[in-house]
Amino acid sequence: MSRRGTKVAAITVAAVMGGVLTGCGDDGGSTGAKDGASSSAGRSGGGQDQGTTAVRTAYEKTAEAESVRMTVGMKLTAEGRTITSDGEGVLDLAEGDSVMTITAQGESIEQRVVDEVLYQKAQGRNAPGGKPWIKIDLRKAADRQGVNNQWIGDPARTAAYAEAITGEDVTEVGTEKVDGVDTTHYRVSVDVTELPGGDQMREQLGPTLPMQVWLDDEGRLRRQQMDMTVRAPASASAKPDSGAAPQQLKMSTVMEFSDFGTEVDAEAPPAGQVADMTDKALQQSRQQG
Repeated sequence: MSRRGTKVAAITVAAVMGGVLTGCGDDGGSTGAKDGASSSAGRSGGGQDQGTTAVRTAYEKTAEAESVRMTVGMKLTAEGRTITSDGEGVLDLAEGDSVMTITAQGESIEQRVVDEVLYQKAQGRNAPGGKPWIKIDLRKAADRQGVNNQWIGDPARTAAYAEAITGEDVTEVGTEKVDGVDTTHYRVSVDVTELPGGDQMREQLGPTLPMQVWLDDEGRLRRQQMDMTVRAPASASAKPDSGAAPQQLKMSTVMEFSDFGTEVDAEAPPAGQVADMTDKALQQSRQQG
């Protein structure tokens, strides 16, 4: 459980990075108002229009910084087991590359994402062949598993979230401080059928994609929270009348952003130090349903 869970948690952190700059917010599992929040929910008229515009343009305003420092807190729950992980590092907003340190289940993992390939090195443990690094090709994994690629670090796709938002989707919660910075907190529920690959997303996530965002005075993302239940498609071999429910994974992720414009030096490890674990990871995924 520990080793497998650690790997799953860290891989999910990398995959979620593609959905960081969505410019939309959340509906369920809210952490609630923090750091001296003042409520302004239910505003209407011009205030609501202004909030919708702010949320829709958050992606572009944040991306203008080209890079950012980020922290990630994640909790995954499946089949009665819960895995928590925390990460910190830097993210290239244009290319999707990142350098992070992930701590999960008491283990520290050095992680890099370069050209949509995930590299990881766990302290005190070598990969097959005695190599210190493993790699998983995220795009190959997504294609094999039928996962929609907007989760794999493509900023052009994530901008589509903002385009799908209407005034009816946005609720201004109030003003709060995030890491000492004044922000406005918004809650947004997006109709997933309006997004690229929406039909598949609806099958996996349900009819809406719930998230929350906290925007600073420049309209940039300072915090994003996602609380969702991901449903795996039912097995093709399952009998229609078996009554078996699709496997579910509950995921709660909180990301915070600071130090806009920071340097990101993401390089792939030397090829001779890397073991390709893409096929093995996919095989394990199939065996686990």
